[in-house]
Amino acid sequence: MPSATSAVLGLAAELREAGRDVISLGAGEPDFDTPDHIKDAAIQAIRDGHTKYTAIDGTSQLKAAIQRKFERDNQLTYAPDQILVSVGAKHTLFNACMGVLSAGDEAIIPAPYWVSYPDMVRVAEGEPVIIETGIEDGFKVTPEKLDAAITGKTRLLFLNSPSNPTGSCYTRAELEALGEVLVKHPNIVVLADDIYEHIHWADEPFCSLATACPDLYDQVVTINGVSKCYAMTGWRVGYAGGPREVIKAMKTIQSQITSNPCSVSQVAAAAALDGDQSCMANMLKAYKSRSDYLVSALNDIPGFECREGEGAFYAFPKVTGAMAANGLKTDAELVQKVLEHGDVVLVPGTPFGAPGYVRLSFACSIEALEKAVDRIRAALV
Repeated sequence: MPSATSAVLGLAAELREAGRDVISLGAGEPDFDTPDHIKDAAIQAIRDGHTKYTAIDGTSQLKAAIQRKFERDNQLTYAPDQILVSVGAKHTLFNACMGVLSAGDEAIIPAPYWVSYPDMVRVAEGEPVIIETGIEDGFKVTPEKLDAAITGKTRLLFLNSPSNPTGSCYTRAELEALGEVLVKHPNIVVLADDIYEHIHWADEPFCSLATACPDLYDQVVTINGVSKCYAMTGWRVGYAGGPREVIKAMKTIQSQITSNPCSVSQVAAAAALDGDQSCMANMLKAYKSRSDYLVSALNDIPGFECREGEGAFYAFPKVTGAMAANGLKTDAELVQKVLEHGDVVLVPGTPFGAPGYVRLSFACSIEALEKAVDRIRAALV
């Protein structure tokens, strides 16, 4: 089925075209522009003729920049043949599913999850195995729950931190505890989806799974990209570092689907990774300020319960109280009511594996968030 987030963005566009003053809090896309030094590198690349096919798995220049990024930020060392550049991190994840899973294999997915994970597994003829978590768990899977979900058919584990949709981020100690379970199962490949790594504001620094658990180095595919932290969603560059045999399988899949990522975008991505990193500071400051406002404001709406996240740019309140007060049976009905009576687009929690929740993106201005909250409050009892 189509992605729930893509569907809601399409609906918002249709309503605007119909003349409605719609505020969309559905987009997982920074409202900042790509920094100038990155755009300048792309413009120069076009002038220099970097408009031809590249190596399937990415240019040597970009792969070298990715090596430096992993060493600088995560203390992880990967050889060039352990790195794959793809058309966005979503493509990277899809390549991993297709390259690792066979018919009947199981993939463990903690819920709430990014909406595309289960369907990627299904396309690869695997079986999603969902571990449910809730606001009372901090939306994090425990070692006990992980251990209980593993069977002889388990081949993949998805681990997204900071999380889309919840904003939750695992601490180093929490990752180490999960690692004690995973190291006993060397056939399980872990997809560590770190795409929101630099949109993170917890007191403890961000830590990637392979960094926290060196013994898992040969099991973990560390996935990242330039879309979120550098405001480069349209450039479509994601990448992964991991075990040679897994990266080789992912490259084989990519060779038959897209071949190389965009040549110009690869030059821009290298400029982003190797260039001045201070461009992220202003974005991070704005996201944290928006999070502080929105979490507090949502908790003031009757029937909403919202946890403060540690990163990403989403709030994920539990809305079962508001559903009951308004005579609504599902989170989708609440989203529909807010849209019809408040012209605000939210995303229901059910497609994220979390019925009774909704997702709001705060990748927009404080002014838009304030207006949206007022409309949500007015649309509900």
